Amino acid sequence: MTDSVRTLTPSEPRAIPLAAPAIGGNAWAYVKDCLDSNWVSSVGAYVDRFEAQIADRTGVPCAVATVNGTAALHVALLVAGVEPDDEVILPALSFIAPANAVRYAAAWPVFLDVEPDYWQLDPARLAAFLIGECRDVNGTLRRIATGRRVRAVLPVDLLGHPCDITAIAEIAREHRLLVIEDATESLGALCRGRAVGSGADIACFSFNGNKIVTTGGGGMIVTGDAARAARARYLTTQAKDDPVEFVHGTVGYNYRLTNLQAALGVAQLEQLDVHVAAKRRIARAYTTAFRDLACLRPMREAPWAFSTFWMYTILVDSSRAAVTSRALIAALASERIQARPLWQPLHRSPAHARDTSHAACPVADRLHRDGVTLPCSVGLTEADQQRVIDLVVDRIAR
Repeated sequence: MTDSVRTLTPSEPRAIPLAAPAIGGNAWAYVKDCLDSNWVSSVGAYVDRFEAQIADRTGVPCAVATVNGTAALHVALLVAGVEPDDEVILPALSFIAPANAVRYAAAWPVFLDVEPDYWQLDPARLAAFLIGECRDVNGTLRRIATGRRVRAVLPVDLLGHPCDITAIAEIAREHRLLVIEDATESLGALCRGRAVGSGADIACFSFNGNKIVTTGGGGMIVTGDAARAARARYLTTQAKDDPVEFVHGTVGYNYRLTNLQAALGVAQLEQLDVHVAAKRRIARAYTTAFRDLACLRPMREAPWAFSTFWMYTILVDSSRAAVTSRALIAALASERIQARPLWQPLHRSPAHARDTSHAACPVADRLHRDGVTLPCSVGLTEADQQRVIDLVVDRIAR
């Protein structure tokens, strides 16, 4: 029996989820409009409206809705010209989706370490890799160790904080590489005053159930290149060439977002600023509570960044705390508080172990070892957050 229907015992604490969606505003009205009109599938006014509003929000002219963020990444790689046996550079610390998308394109991921302060792809390591481990061969950048063409950089805006896309894009331009920004976790964030997604050749967003704006599933490609946007729209709708006849000029994909999901997305997007404000308020409360604890390091915000704090993560120094990160997660779980570790670094992933050689990534390894992501739902109450704080402080001090 699930927690939502079973009866709690008098002494049993209420469950606190990690990141539950907040559905409100016009969601019911817009979804009902779809149901009443029978426009529920992959075309409809809400799809067009959602695309236009994401384009407006990011300041990027073209937006193409997709069934999820991974599909967006896959198609973005294809329309960027990534070809079989190319290499694509991405951070070692990330959810596995961007690495999988690279393999869907029959290309190879190259994992570089993240920087220690804000946990994003390290521009200095990127520059060192391109200068020291790659060379220009007849106008094509190739990796010395493999001989493969290095085609693109795929930075990820992790945990609601933007990567330094300005620095990354400048380095990429020097080496004639495309930048495909995985902004799936960071809608609403800013890098040097610009919206995430606006500083890359192509960017992708996700609207999974735990994202700051959700459509249940769903994703989006944004780009300033109208030809790439048209190609993305073509590929995501089964590459259909004739409006009437079923003629398909190439292998396409059933990757379009439904009108029903887009209706929810439009309503959610209307609440984005409210959701971001709630996430930042939660982050401030955690940071204030933990700032004097030498054995904990709260996540930081760069002076050039505006983070949404989509997920709030602390680092537990097990040499100074009474528990390790995993023991703290277990202690929270015993009190029905959901927490989780950061992702296994991609250079450690069995799924990609044979895909490419990699350098050491000590920062990503340390973040994985020490990271604990705490409850940060938009609707998290002050009382529930205080309960989390009290338990964390109690367990690390024992």
